[in-house]
Amino acid sequence: MTQHTAIGVDVGGTFTDVALSVDDRLVTAKVPTTDDQSVGVLEGIAKACEQAGIDPSDLDEFAHAMTVSVNALLERGGAKTALVTTAGFRDVLEIGRQDRPDLYDLDAEKPNPLVPRRRRFELEERTTADGVEQPVDPEAVRALAETLRAEAVEAVAVSLLHAYADPENEQVVAEVLREELDVPVSASHEVLAEFREYERTSTTAVDAYVRPAIDSYVGRLVEEARASGIPAPQIMQANGGIADPETVREHAVTTTLSGPAAGVVGAAATVDDTDVEGLVTFDMGGTSSDVSLVRDGEAERTTDSEIAGVPIRTPMVDVNTVGAGGGSIAWVDAGGALRVGPQSSGAQPGPACYGRGGTEATVTDANVVLGYIGPETALGGEMTLDVEAAHDALERLAEKAGLEDALEAAQGVYRVANATMTRTIRSVTVERGHDPREFALVAFGGAGPMHATALAEALDVDRVVIPRPGGVLSAFGLLAADESYDAVRTVGVELENEARRASDSRTGSEMTRETADRDRLEGVYDDLVSDVLADTSDSDAAVVSRAADCRYAGQSFELTVPVDESFDADAVARRFHEAHDQAYGYTMEEGIEVVNLRATATVEGAEPVVRHDGDGDAVLGSREAHFPDVGTRETTVYDRDRLESGTTISGPAVLEQAESTTVVPPAWVGDVLADGTLVLSQEEVRDR
Repeated sequence: MTQHTAIGVDVGGTFTDVALSVDDRLVTAKVPTTDDQSVGVLEGIAKACEQAGIDPSDLDEFAHAMTVSVNALLERGGAKTALVTTAGFRDVLEIGRQDRPDLYDLDAEKPNPLVPRRRRFELEERTTADGVEQPVDPEAVRALAETLRAEAVEAVAVSLLHAYADPENEQVVAEVLREELDVPVSASHEVLAEFREYERTSTTAVDAYVRPAIDSYVGRLVEEARASGIPAPQIMQANGGIADPETVREHAVTTTLSGPAAGVVGAAATVDDTDVEGLVTFDMGGTSSDVSLVRDGEAERTTDSEIAGVPIRTPMVDVNTVGAGGGSIAWVDAGGALRVGPQSSGAQPGPACYGRGGTEATVTDANVVLGYIGPETALGGEMTLDVEAAHDALERLAEKAGLEDALEAAQGVYRVANATMTRTIRSVTVERGHDPREFALVAFGGAGPMHATALAEALDVDRVVIPRPGGVLSAFGLLAADESYDAVRTVGVELENEARRASDSRTGSEMTRETADRDRLEGVYDDLVSDVLADTSDSDAAVVSRAADCRYAGQSFELTVPVDESFDADAVARRFHEAHDQAYGYTMEEGIEVVNLRATATVEGAEPVVRHDGDGDAVLGSREAHFPDVGTRETTVYDRDRLESGTTISGPAVLEQAESTTVVPPAWVGDVLADGTLVLSQEEVRDR
């Protein structure tokens, strides 16, 4: 019988994770991330295939998540970009919005724009929301092209006023620049056909800024994969869906937060949330920790995000990131307080315990000193630890912080890191009206399962779930991801529904805004659906969903609600009222505006079926480990992969895998499910 093989490779800040599905068998691997990420990707593929006993050329599918675009934003290492805009709007990126990063900090500074003022250029043209008033002069654009060539720019962003409403002028500018220049040109009507000049311009600038790096990396990876007989990679987008290489090379902004999105997709695919309000996903890697929500089996998405202080308004999985990962460096501030992150030791030199020259104490070093990671533990399945170096690093930290010894410093690092991550979880639950006690906490990533129970106790969460491929869940999520494409367009009309019409007839009031004409909206939807279906690999297999961004008249923010196959104003109004009540606790009698229309095309992927074959001979030995409020305890160490389904593990215990380690504290119990998933709960809760 012919095998079906699929591989997912996720590049993180410290490690590159691999999940290989061969029929119902799952093989995982972890290799250090390389400066040229494609090198580590191919090394990871080769390692996983060798473990599975297959050749890389036997692979049927290859899905990939990377950090190229987000690294370019965080490190400000993107292309030398120019911005072309309407005369008088050169400083939109600089002005932004009137909000400040910290409301009460008079010295707070916003990050510098991706495009400095000297590379922002104006054109005489004018488009209003009703159409073109002053056509752009193609000769002026050609003259500008000469200036851009002299500036040796590497990418160009074009964002003209109201191009979302009528892109004619912007199309002319983009076409001429593409003819005259040998650099990528990102046009706002192609990147984000949506109103709000600042966010549209910022998103277009991001697309241009990261596009050369994405184009180079993805192109190189496609060629290297082809040379090895590997299928071309499908790339994870920020919206949680995969897309073909050509699409992401043309729409580079969609790749931001590619890896974190894959982790949330993996959590949604492996954990059943039917008997809880939802899932809080907690992905702790080497550089950062990512937190998100899954409700009704679907990852929550947003179109209003920010990376490194730069607004990006494109559909993406709603992930909150904090600079607290296994490689985050612990330090002492000017007031003598212990801090953790956001600085990271990365993959090179890495934590002190890696033995690669790192000397500063990190969260991973603290976990070594606490006994959660033992001297015999092989990170990534092969990297041995320098326990003495970890102790030395924590001793130096203890001296700086005025603490007694390395153990006390390690306890402090563990508590500070946990407090940081707890605040992040509260920001996506409590601060959004959700009670975390009604959710299950799904922990994954190389370090997540070591900290999960401490976070659960701080949040009063009863259940912690550790998927079997938890150490490489983002890579596993790539195997379960659907193909997905989004399109949006601003319409800006007032929704006239039956209730509003009845009210207007009683009061005799007249509408001053354009009312929602069903034929017009359906025409826009037809265009959007056509756009997203054109991008799919199989339009016949694609499922199209429609949505609308709505708000009460006078509001400056929108909520997205689903729209049926035929636009029903009353249904849209009802759903918006319900969504507003759920989000903010009240509804209004104001008129409802339909601001944007959205369409998404999805081609469902085949979720991998994974067999768990634990043989029961799982005890590896024991070692001393230190637990908060309990102290040091002799702790049983298990090989998690060998635990049989139905096994119950009582804490204190440490469960080791090649890619991650799970800590079960005293008074906690772990149950192994049929697929190898581990469910942790406190004894008193489990026995109720």
